[in-house]
Amino acid sequence: MENIKSKNNGQSKLRAFFSGDQFKALLPFIGLVVIVVVMNILTEGKILTPKRLRLLLSQVYYPAIVATGVFFIMTLGSIDFTEGSTLGVASIVISMLSFKSIPLAILGGVVTGAAIGAINGFFHVKFKLPSFIVTICTMYLFRGVCAYLTTETAVPASKAIKALDQDGLKIGITVAVLLIGFFYFQFTRIGHDIKAIGSGEIAARFSGVRTDLVKFLVFVQAGALTGLAAFVNVIKVGSITSTAGNQLETQILISLVLGGLPITGGAKVRFSNIIVGTLMYTVLNNGLVMLGYDSATQQLIKGVIFLIFVALTIDRKALKVIK
Repeated sequence: MENIKSKNNGQSKLRAFFSGDQFKALLPFIGLVVIVVVMNILTEGKILTPKRLRLLLSQVYYPAIVATGVFFIMTLGSIDFTEGSTLGVASIVISMLSFKSIPLAILGGVVTGAAIGAINGFFHVKFKLPSFIVTICTMYLFRGVCAYLTTETAVPASKAIKALDQDGLKIGITVAVLLIGFFYFQFTRIGHDIKAIGSGEIAARFSGVRTDLVKFLVFVQAGALTGLAAFVNVIKVGSITSTAGNQLETQILISLVLGGLPITGGAKVRFSNIIVGTLMYTVLNNGLVMLGYDSATQQLIKGVIFLIFVALTIDRKALKVIK
């Protein structure tokens, strides 16, 4: 009898573990390992060669920087669809200013991104519009600006800025952003306020959090980081066309969800969602390309994996409409 009870208790604990928050927190890491192993097998080890690893890393830098800003927005329980168009416009500004001064070009890109973020934050906070409606509208607006500025020809950058295309510089910028973002998220008052708003905006407001100000600043910060990512993009590509940043917002959203970030935001988000998700998306995307799948098949596979991760990681108890 005691053996039966012990066995039942063991099964109950096992079920509780697999349905609990601890297992959900491990899922992204398990997913990353599985995708790396599967892609390595399917590509016959080619995806983990030194040359391919360097290529993979080159595709991680600026998405990781952008994802850091979007991470804070999604922690609020909001969403932003303007990353691609923001990156495109900021890249054009950086390219134009690069002929005058590199520091001026970087500043111009960051300010441009911050200004677009401020527009998003203003309309979201001031007029109480859902963030996804505001950012869809501004996505088309600034994608149009990007297309207009590149109608006749691509916008080239100076040779001086293209000479900065070095792995050390790009790694340094990316690591610095991640470290500052981690400290900001874990150890500052505004980091705690962001999580509080995501968990419950009304409760956060009554506890003394200046919710409107925090949300506005988060959108400005996300835009500024996208402007910084635009600098990394410019030194990589050298010239900007109308397709700059195209579909970046989809890539970032999928990356963060694959990394385990709950789409409802709140206190259960983890900073590791950025790193794990960006790596997972990059490995998956490169693996599918190496396997020779066409774009439609790639999108189908990504969509299925994305849907599975949403179903597994979503917090149904906190489910609500995105703010």
